[in-house]
Amino acid sequence: MNPHDELKLALTRRHFFGLTSTGLGAAALAALLGEPASARTLNGLPHFPPTAKHVIYLHQSGGPSQMDLFDPKPGLKNLQGTELPASVRMGQRITGMTSGQATLPVASSMFRFAQHGQSGAWMSELLPHTAKVADDLTIIRTVNTDAINHDPAITFIQSGSQQPGRPSMGAWVSYGLGSENENLPAFVVMLSQANALNVDQPLFSRLWGNGFLPSNHQGVRFRGGTEPVLYLDNPPGISRDTRRNMLDVIGKINQIRESAFHDPEIETRISQYEMAYRMQTSVPELMDLSKEPAGTFELYGPDSRKPGTYAANCLLARRLVERGVRFVQLYHRGWDQHNDLPRDLALQCKGTDQASAALVADLKQRGLLDQTLIVWGGEFGRTVYCQGKLTDANYGRDHHGRCFTMWLAGGGMKRGLTLGETDDFCYNIVSDGVHVHDLQATILHTLGIDHKRLTFKYQGRHFRLTDVSGEVVKKVLG
Repeated sequence: MNPHDELKLALTRRHFFGLTSTGLGAAALAALLGEPASARTLNGLPHFPPTAKHVIYLHQSGGPSQMDLFDPKPGLKNLQGTELPASVRMGQRITGMTSGQATLPVASSMFRFAQHGQSGAWMSELLPHTAKVADDLTIIRTVNTDAINHDPAITFIQSGSQQPGRPSMGAWVSYGLGSENENLPAFVVMLSQANALNVDQPLFSRLWGNGFLPSNHQGVRFRGGTEPVLYLDNPPGISRDTRRNMLDVIGKINQIRESAFHDPEIETRISQYEMAYRMQTSVPELMDLSKEPAGTFELYGPDSRKPGTYAANCLLARRLVERGVRFVQLYHRGWDQHNDLPRDLALQCKGTDQASAALVADLKQRGLLDQTLIVWGGEFGRTVYCQGKLTDANYGRDHHGRCFTMWLAGGGMKRGLTLGETDDFCYNIVSDGVHVHDLQATILHTLGIDHKRLTFKYQGRHFRLTDVSGEVVKKVLG
């Protein structure tokens, strides 16, 4: 192609993107003019000054038991083994795993509780490390969801809809705010296996997918081991210069195709190729923990030296936000304790408690906690009644979405606060309920995003993370 034709092509594309100067059109025009794709934000964002620049979401997949960890109900010991009153259940639909039980006996927690810090936050003996950072936490006891089974519940809390196909929260944040580092994705995902003995619930990649948003906003999964990002390394015999020349040629071809068809995914593909090329240098440096002092590994625990563990992923999450990654999503499996809860819950907490607390303390000592929002919690909680046989030494709990506990830290949260009250059976909300859409709206708010204004038009409708509801929970904001 001669220089005249190249100039004509560039002018044509500038004209096209100028006509679509918001959303992806603005992003593509910025790419044409040389601005790094990862650093761009949508026009008008943030909507107001943010209190957080980054989010680390520690999703505990399976549903941690709130009355065994954060919401003590000592009066249940006097009701051990008695039938859950119909006036408490109020005809609530329950899962098929317990709907056929002849009885729904109350199971009190086997674990001791105590108050911690100046805030006096109640925590179980299973969380000794989290207890040490109690005054840095905002504990919400009254989160509630619409779903009672894992897949729709996880999909709901991650994407705002029980139906698959919507963009994940991280994808929405990437779409709206981009990344502060052009050499790393705006949205990174890491998975860790259960510490419990029971079989894990599956996790699907659509949970960190982009849905109908441009595909460069999907989460990029980092794995433990020698190849943290699949297909990132050059094949044998391909040098970095050869890869650069190949990308330049492919980029020119893609630009010609984009000019002909105006398909925004072509521009997305160009940006993804360029990001992958830059990540060949940035990812090895990120994953190299050899320069971390011994004290860091002592803080996060011995598992932090083992790639792919929850502790190692928490440490990497800190390193990611240090480097400007906008949204880091950790998934830890194994919280679905339908039986053998005392054993498996203790194992889960032993594998996660120290690292979760260490992440808070580590960010705080580095001056990063104020600009990083940490979110900890599952897709729902557990029932007060026992699933299966109740004994003096063992019990299980079914899914419960009416009320469960999550905690947040940093990023503009009111520290040392416990919000919400549940009834004596930890079954219903008494005050200050926080729906999943309220939680999502609040997370976006800390990033300077009005959840009602971050939208994307798809199939004739303007969609948003919180669908058609959700209110910012102002009581938790500092």
